[in-house]
Amino acid sequence: MIEFIRPNWPAPNHVKALSTTRIGGVSQAPFDSLNLGLHVGDDESRVTTNRELVQKASEHPPVQWLNQIHSNRVVEFSNVEALLDADAITTQRPAATCAVMTADCLPVLFTNSRGNWVAAAHAGWRGLADGILINTVNSCTETAPLMAWIGPAISQDCFEVGEEVRKAFVDLDSGNESCFVQNERGRWQADLVALAKKQLETLGVAVYLSHLCTFKNEHQFYSYRRDGQTGRMASMIWIAE
Repeated sequence: MIEFIRPNWPAPNHVKALSTTRIGGVSQAPFDSLNLGLHVGDDESRVTTNRELVQKASEHPPVQWLNQIHSNRVVEFSNVEALLDADAITTQRPAATCAVMTADCLPVLFTNSRGNWVAAAHAGWRGLADGILINTVNSCTETAPLMAWIGPAISQDCFEVGEEVRKAFVDLDSGNESCFVQNERGRWQADLVALAKKQLETLGVAVYLSHLCTFKNEHQFYSYRRDGQTGRMASMIWIAE
């Protein structure tokens, strides 16, 4: 049975959003079982079946999938069949689903208090440092207050990085030092969620958290850092007609 995680945020009722888990699909190991990524080496027919299962269970409108490249590029939903190179997608159209795929990186869903704009962003450390969330927020021309939900992602305890990652964020804002803790190997445990939350709140966005770690919960989530070859979850948002 497919299991969805839904944001714990005060979005308008006509804004629908969810994140998938790895549970309830037809893919075989190491992609077991609800893998939604066509780019990870899984059998294409199984991925297609998994996407159909998610659509049937959630009744989401058509999705425009992205070719995620760890960039800061934001695109608008356009119904084109070709994959767009981008890491965030926005729309003001009803019945159009914005989606991103993750397996440790941050899935961030956005809307506003009027519910007439939605977006989905994929933020690994590179995209976050390069401004993918900032660009997503700046793409919204509506004046109603914005809110964001950060879905399941790798936690600070499990995300070890080198000095170059810490420096990239501290160079942006010296206050980001608090999001890094040095470990016994002299490397750093990075809190991606805290870095994103800080960045968004500086822009005036109200931020809500799932408090779910992809790395720690192998039964429920895919994790690239934990497993290497693995599947992908999807986080989706749309404006209901």
